[in-house]
Amino acid sequence: MAKKPEKEAEDAPEEAVDGEGEGGEAQGKKKLGVKKLALFAGLPVLILVLGGVAALLLLGGGDAEHGDGETRQAQATETVLFYEMPEIRVNITSGDGRPSILSLNLTLEVSDQAVVRELESKLPRVIDQFQGFLREMRIEDLSGSAGSERLRRELLRRVNLAIAPYQINAVLIEEFLIV
Repeated sequence: MAKKPEKEAEDAPEEAVDGEGEGGEAQGKKKLGVKKLALFAGLPVLILVLGGVAALLLLGGGDAEHGDGETRQAQATETVLFYEMPEIRVNITSGDGRPSILSLNLTLEVSDQAVVRELESKLPRVIDQFQGFLREMRIEDLSGSAGSERLRRELLRRVNLAIAPYQINAVLIEEFLIV
């Protein structure tokens, strides 16, 4: 019978260490409740704040970096005109030396009627610039989206050189056919 009291004596200190029992159990729940509250309330608030800051930066809340509101408003109210170029057909070669025909229908994005008038007066020069460039192209140069983007940039550069000091905003490819 002497062994039973020793066993009970050994169990008592473990309960106090684990925080079990009536006093320890209530204290453990209280600490856990505060941690849960901080986690479940604080985390969503933090996510909302960070999301709001990211949205503000992405949607143009930083006017100091992008210019003042008047400049942005002036850009938004600009009129955009489209000028359809006549169809351009040129001979190009493939990697194996076989000839092909490139047919392009282009539309130019311009900002006002003065640019359109200048473009029309210098259209033969613009077409000559385009054809000279396109004849040097190979089918491999034009393949994929990267090829289309390079083509747009180079045509934009050439038309802007031809009608300087006026400027075209963009070259839009309406039809792109290699036969």
